[in-house]
Amino acid sequence: MNYTYAIIGSGKQGTASAYDLIKFGEAKKVLLIDNNVEAAESSARQVNILTNSNICEAKYCDVKDSDQLKKILVDVDSTISAVPYFFNLELTKLAIEVGANFCDLGGNTDVVKSQLELNQLAISKGVTVVPDCGMDPGMNISFIQYLVDEYDELESVKSYGAGLMQNPKPPWNYELSFHINGLTNEYYGNALFLRDGKVAEVPCFSGYEKLEFPEPIGTLEATVTSGGLSTLPIELEGKVKTLENKTLRYLGHWDRFRGFSELGLFDETPINIGDKEIIPRDVYHKLLEPKITTGDNKDLGIIKVFAEGVKDGKPTKTIIELIDYHDAKTDFTAMQRLTGWHASTIAILAAKGLIKNGALSVDKAVSGEIIIEEIRKRGIDIKIQSEEF
Repeated sequence: MNYTYAIIGSGKQGTASAYDLIKFGEAKKVLLIDNNVEAAESSARQVNILTNSNICEAKYCDVKDSDQLKKILVDVDSTISAVPYFFNLELTKLAIEVGANFCDLGGNTDVVKSQLELNQLAISKGVTVVPDCGMDPGMNISFIQYLVDEYDELESVKSYGAGLMQNPKPPWNYELSFHINGLTNEYYGNALFLRDGKVAEVPCFSGYEKLEFPEPIGTLEATVTSGGLSTLPIELEGKVKTLENKTLRYLGHWDRFRGFSELGLFDETPINIGDKEIIPRDVYHKLLEPKITTGDNKDLGIIKVFAEGVKDGKPTKTIIELIDYHDAKTDFTAMQRLTGWHASTIAILAAKGLIKNGALSVDKAVSGEIIIEEIRKRGIDIKIQSEEF
């Protein structure tokens, strides 16, 4: 059986997802939907060339035009939202209405909570909804769920993630690889962790530490950012004593961006300057985005998870490590592969009926073991090392 897929948003991650749906998803058609039809057509051409097919097709539609979107999605088996997180709740409702399975690249835990409240509606319509797919949150959560299933008792889990340039260029040493509002959203507010087995809110930019990686990566610095664990702390409350997630950057990054935050540049409340009303975050984005968008797509992606607990009756430590790089053959960045392919994997499993109906968090939708198996099929190395102590 062949399946029809739709991707809303034809940017980098959407393009990588389209490629993967054709390579691994038994696709008969993949629709790339965007209000920039030229961009969608360019992405569709790229995907068709890479897959030696004519399966990928561009479609014009504005994400806010629900009537037109319904017409496009009515015969779709699975839909991926690759647009900013603030569209995802309404897109979820629309997908359920037309009977299309749905997943997205997430980015905001409050939105995800609202999506999960649609569980009974999704079940009644025979639809599977899985928000907050991608790299971090997404694949890191799948890795943590793998550990939950492997251990008798899981005491502590500490997860780290990064999307970085292979060759950092001062003074920023960072290349934007997704929508800039998503980046700021990660750096704003509080993260949900588990401390002493209970859900705790932990402020962004706290918990600074350094980690060492093999050269040429070297020393990276980590701090708390928001949203990286999605709703997992709520679901594991009382089952794991310590659960936390931090973002890795090259040295000096966090001091700079903490300063921007303390200055108020992340705020969305309008302020008056003379007779003009402005939103600080809009000004910040306008100034910052061109500085960190150089066009250098040679990147690397890291997910590293440390766990301790009791496994097979013995105290055990486990490290899961994934380090991926820009792929010269497809020209896909590591961030495209890790983000887009986690979402497309779940979209494929949903289309095939291998995920139960309902609105489900990533950890409840698919076992970590299956995700690891599927990602390895795509040529990405995932190392898992355990030892007793």
